[in-house]
Amino acid sequence: MKRIYGKQPVLEALRSGRRIIEKVLLQESPHHKPFREILTLCREKGVEVEFASRKRLGGLVGTEKHQGVVALTCPLRDIGLRELLLEAAERSEPAFLVALDGIEDPHNLGAILRTAEAAGVHGVIIPKRRSAKPGATVAKTSAGALEYVPLVMVTNLAAALEELKSLGIWVAGVTAEGTKAYFEADFKGAIALVVGGEGRGLRPKIKDSCDFLVSIPQWGRLSSLNASVAAALVIYEAARQRYCISC
Repeated sequence: MKRIYGKQPVLEALRSGRRIIEKVLLQESPHHKPFREILTLCREKGVEVEFASRKRLGGLVGTEKHQGVVALTCPLRDIGLRELLLEAAERSEPAFLVALDGIEDPHNLGAILRTAEAAGVHGVIIPKRRSAKPGATVAKTSAGALEYVPLVMVTNLAAALEELKSLGIWVAGVTAEGTKAYFEADFKGAIALVVGGEGRGLRPKIKDSCDFLVSIPQWGRLSSLNASVAAALVIYEAARQRYCISC
C-alpha cells in the first residue's frame, strides 16, 4: 500500500482516477475548502474516510508537512513505451517525451513532472535503477502532476532510447557538450528530450544513443544548473516551438 500526502496530491489522485484509493485520512475538524472538496470526491467515488490527529498523520508519512491529509492507495499501473505513443496519437500530436538519466533526488523528479504536465509532455521515462522512485515525496513535490503524466520505468534506458528511435522519434540529449544551444534546435517533430542526473549529467552510453546534443548557454560564474531547472528550460522551449504558433 502506498501513501501520498498533501491537499493537492490527494485531490488530483481522486480526480484523475488512475489509481485505486483505499482510504483517505483527514485531520480532525476539516472545515476549510480543500477538505470539503476531498470529502465530496470521496463520497462520489466510494472512498472510505477516517479522521485522525495531526500526530498520527505525521507518523504515517514521516513528516509534519502533510497538510492534514493522507491517502492510502495502490501503486500506479505500470505502462510501457508504446502506451506513451498512444497518448500522443490520441491527441493527434507528434510524440513529446522526456527521459531522465539518473535523477536521484525525488524533489527534482517531482519538479520535472510538474513542468512536464504543464508543458503538455506525453510521458516521462526513467530507469529502474539509480533513479528516484515515484513515491510520496515525488507526489507532493509534483503538486499532483504524478497523477496525470504517464511515467515509464525501464530496465535499460539506452535500449529504450534506441527503441524510440526505431519508432521514428528523434532523441535529443541535454549536455554541456551540445553542438548547438537548446533554443537553436528543432523540437517541433516527434522528440524525446534526455536530461542527465544531478552532478554527473548524461552518461557516455546515453549520449551515444542520442541523435543530437544541445547545451544550455551560461554567462554567470557557476558551472551548472539544477537538474529540474535545466529540464524546465528545454521542455518549455520544445513546448514553445510546438504550441505557440505566434511566438
